Amino acid sequence: MNPFFLAPHTPVPYFCDREKETEDLVNYLENGSNVALISPRRYGKTGMIYHVFDTLQARKAKVELYYVDIYSSRTADDFIALLAEAISLTLKKETAVKNFFKAISHLRPVFSQDPLSGNPQLSFTFQTDSELRYSLKTLLEFLDRRPQRVVLAIDEFQQVREYEGISMEALLRTYIQPLKNVQFIFSGSRKHMIAEMFTSENSPFYESASMYSIDKIDRQAYVAFIDRQFKAQGKSISPEAIDFILDWTRIHTYYTQVLCNRVFQSVKKAAVLVDVLFAVDTILKEYTDTFLERRNLLTPKQWNYLIAVAKEGVVTEPTSSEFLQKYRLGAPSTVSRMLNSLLEKELLLETRTLDGSSYCVYNVFFSRWLERL
Repeated sequence: MNPFFLAPHTPVPYFCDREKETEDLVNYLENGSNVALISPRRYGKTGMIYHVFDTLQARKAKVELYYVDIYSSRTADDFIALLAEAISLTLKKETAVKNFFKAISHLRPVFSQDPLSGNPQLSFTFQTDSELRYSLKTLLEFLDRRPQRVVLAIDEFQQVREYEGISMEALLRTYIQPLKNVQFIFSGSRKHMIAEMFTSENSPFYESASMYSIDKIDRQAYVAFIDRQFKAQGKSISPEAIDFILDWTRIHTYYTQVLCNRVFQSVKKAAVLVDVLFAVDTILKEYTDTFLERRNLLTPKQWNYLIAVAKEGVVTEPTSSEFLQKYRLGAPSTVSRMLNSLLEKELLLETRTLDGSSYCVYNVFFSRWLERL
């Protein structure tokens, strides 16, 4: 079996490090605090949530665990449908499922089947805002009446700010505040937006959750993990190969897992540096068409700017004369607008520290492909 899982819900023996983060989050939940969990996309945030769930279950905590990803949602209707799906798919006992559908029967749910996964889908059509509000209230109150304590994780929570026609953020806060039996993990990848939602005095969720950020996994912990996983399956990997993997993927969880998965798959016994290089070339060739499609969605200047950032790896002064002249990128005023556009499209990632901001291409595979141009 390949020990480098690519799905978010990774079995405990194949989950890398995060002992402190796990313990911190479990302690928050066990002590009655909601959590606002922040990290860039594909740092392992969703896997972290599932790992916390697994830890709570391993400790036999009397708690029901629900997870809903709202990244695909565009409206409040979408949010309600995704939440209803998550609840119905998580409930295990037949009587609980029946009670749930009885509770929402007056909401006129429409049942269908996902053509790709085959999973059941729920959708709702609301004629008025009052119907929508009542539906959301009904779902949350159903969870509040569950016999055990409930933890509900809402992933990519910042999406609620994108809904048109209704202040979903304020509405959720109104219905969440009276709940006595439900705790929340509000998870998000747009760091500045999520932080503002929970730290701004003008935000409905002001100081309603403990802020918690996760960063990259410690390098030495990842080195030991990769070596251990190969050995556990009767294989080996050289120290040089591991170092190259972590350098090339910048210790970014998702891309590290993908590359390790591919290297493990490709060798019979021992993986060395040449095997990693072969896997890297194969991965980038597979993504070429996808990356070329992105070029069609950008202006030539935006494309050239991405190439420049990729070749630098990390840029701390994205509008400096030296950087712009080196890659012939144009005037600082134009580049400043372009930088904001690429950040908004999540093609660039901004990292802020006490020393200032730095920028890199968000997708590591895309960055490595661009730097070859």
